[in-house]
Amino acid sequence: MSIFSALNSAMSGLNAASRSSQVVSENLSNALTPGYSRRVLDVNSPGVGVTGVRIGNVQRITDPVIMANRRVAEAEYGAAKAQSDFFSRMSDLVGTVDDEMSLASQMSEFQSSLIEAVSRPDSQPRLNDLSVRANALAESISRTAEGLRDLRINADGAIGSQVDTVNQALKDIEKLNARIMVVEAGGMDVASMNDQRDQLIDQINEIIPVNVVRRDNGQISLFSTGGVMLLDGRASELSFSRTRDIMPHMTIDNGMISGLEVNGKPIDTGPNGPLRGGTLTAQFEIRDVTSLEAQEDLDAMAKDLIERFQDPALDGTIGTGDAGIFTDGGNFFDPANTVGIANRIELNDLVSLSGSAETWRFRDGLYATAPGDPGDSSLLQAYTDVLGETRSVSSIGLGTANMSAATLTANLLSRFAQDSETAARSSTFAATSYNEMSQAELALGVDTDAELQNLMLVEKYYAANARMISVIDELMDTLIRM
Repeated sequence: MSIFSALNSAMSGLNAASRSSQVVSENLSNALTPGYSRRVLDVNSPGVGVTGVRIGNVQRITDPVIMANRRVAEAEYGAAKAQSDFFSRMSDLVGTVDDEMSLASQMSEFQSSLIEAVSRPDSQPRLNDLSVRANALAESISRTAEGLRDLRINADGAIGSQVDTVNQALKDIEKLNARIMVVEAGGMDVASMNDQRDQLIDQINEIIPVNVVRRDNGQISLFSTGGVMLLDGRASELSFSRTRDIMPHMTIDNGMISGLEVNGKPIDTGPNGPLRGGTLTAQFEIRDVTSLEAQEDLDAMAKDLIERFQDPALDGTIGTGDAGIFTDGGNFFDPANTVGIANRIELNDLVSLSGSAETWRFRDGLYATAPGDPGDSSLLQAYTDVLGETRSVSSIGLGTANMSAATLTANLLSRFAQDSETAARSSTFAATSYNEMSQAELALGVDTDAELQNLMLVEKYYAANARMISVIDELMDTLIRM
């Protein structure tokens, strides 16, 4: 080896050691940075007969298979958590059996108050208490239904926010694609931009699971699981109109709330649609399916309760078109207008303490012209009996069966408690899968101990090459002196 080739070898070694130390230092400083991928410097022999070290590009250490599986697990977890949060909130709204504010407890209190009034029909305090309990029952039903309506509005708002996030992320990826192509063509490092692009893909993937297709010049294209093109050169645009206030009768089928469009074309947002699998379709399912089923169950309970006390055969003072003890917003309940009755149910103003407060009408008839015999408990007893009667009730969640008012309420609580538990189990399973895949991906990340060892090796390489240059310098001095 000539002195010149030795010097060239040592200088290239110094450059490689210097560049390697920069890469290792960058790894150490970003060990806790989310989305950062470990880097290694590509160094190899420049070729046969050529001395020194050839410095290549900085390589990102990633596993496309692990990353793809982690993204699938993350999207599944996001969707499962959205469903779990909804059913957990619904279970809280209807309450549990031992909850004093639950629908079952309010129904039990109302029945107990009726029994006490039967035993002393002449007692004004007991009739007043019956009014209080009846009003509390009506308010608990409407409060639960309004809570459900809020959840539906929240789902609509979440859809709008997620659509905005996806649109912005797609535009940012489009810009990064263009920058990566230019920077890569100039021979410069694009690892940081690739990290940034992967983080944007992760944002989209949680909302809409995506398949990443690699193109030439460092470009990528994105497609949904069902084949909808989200980015291929240019970013697609998702369109959605938020609805600030959603009433129970408003659905996507009757056009009163917005659906989703991609580049102006309507897209099926169902659980088996082309955008399936992420939080976006989960929120659509909550808004357009799950909430409507829950509303139907609550409406079935409210309808059953109103009709039990609106029957003229029960109270002879009630005429055709007259409201019973429980009303549709103060008016007669028409069974043809069932949707949203749980939100509108109210205690009749005639017996409400916040209204006319004529609680003697519980005993003598809602539309009696004057108080009757204070010792007559026959109507109060009839009220008690009608609550215990089994009537046919039908809804998606409750099925079709003959149930008493108390049984119907208990079944409603049980239905949401079971759904909450099932959704929680699914969420836990999805979370476990996601954590396992995340850990597998993190295993490819920065190991600070290993990086410190690499740094020590780089220092040795640097020292060895520096020593070689020092020896070459001494040889040159010797030759000059000779």
